[in-house]
Amino acid sequence: MIIFETTYFTKPIPMSTKIDRRNFIQQMSILSAASLIPLNACTMTTSKNFTIGLQLFTIRDAMGKDALGSLKKVKAMGYQDLEIYGYDNAKNMYYGYKADDFKKILDDIGLTTTSGHYGFHAYFNASKDELNRFIDQCITGATALNQKYITWPWLDPASRSMQAFEKLVGILNHVGEKITKAGLGFAYHNHNFEFIDHDGRHGYDLILKETDPEVVKLQLDLYWVCHASKLSAIELVAKQPDRFVMWHIKDMDRVTRDYTELGNGSINYQEMLQKISKSGLEYYYLEQGGNYTTNSMQSIKDSIGYFKENLQHYI
Repeated sequence: MIIFETTYFTKPIPMSTKIDRRNFIQQMSILSAASLIPLNACTMTTSKNFTIGLQLFTIRDAMGKDALGSLKKVKAMGYQDLEIYGYDNAKNMYYGYKADDFKKILDDIGLTTTSGHYGFHAYFNASKDELNRFIDQCITGATALNQKYITWPWLDPASRSMQAFEKLVGILNHVGEKITKAGLGFAYHNHNFEFIDHDGRHGYDLILKETDPEVVKLQLDLYWVCHASKLSAIELVAKQPDRFVMWHIKDMDRVTRDYTELGNGSINYQEMLQKISKSGLEYYYLEQGGNYTTNSMQSIKDSIGYFKENLQHYI
């Protein structure tokens, strides 16, 4: 909030004060400048300075062939921030590089990474000790990269019943508590299966109600919410706006409902981004999981071009 100090505008001038021509001009200059300040200036706020993020899963083929060269191209396209995937926790490596070395690569290129998708689904039925070891490994990797969030990105098909979601909320609270105590944030990323109807209930509603909002934040995949077609993203975020700290922005093919480049699909982002609450938003990432018109690198170039021209000013 911008606050202007105005007490000296109204403080009375003592009678003993000598007001000569110079002092009079100075006083009048101050008052004239004050008159130009908008009446609502004291309530003006500055917008968040969001970086343009990319979920690297979009270009997983290119990253697998030439991670360094791909990252340089990503930077040249105008992306500033990354969300990673594919952490090798046994070796503390990302894309074939030790965590510290990968951080140096990002620093040299001029990129940051604020979140990572980590493979928690593999520990859904693991012992508590096994899960805790994995959490600690994720914390080690994320800390080395200076990431703000560790994100749970996926559930195996066998873990999508309501009974499984009832178990999941307890695990999410446990993971979130440990990660929060380590000084990082923890978030859960949705697909469409969280919105499948189970006799009037669905998993995402359970996550909203039964997880601790202080330690379990939410990464909203706008494509998958639209794909599920149960309720709008605007309505969903309005339930607990401050929990939705990250978004995935990707478009939906008009015919197949598969992924497509931004601007080629059916999601009306102009309307959505104007109306959806951004009170909790900290980071967003452009993404396309497949169905590239030409190839993955061309797709992310086309998407950021459309995003900058048509959508960025709404966020």
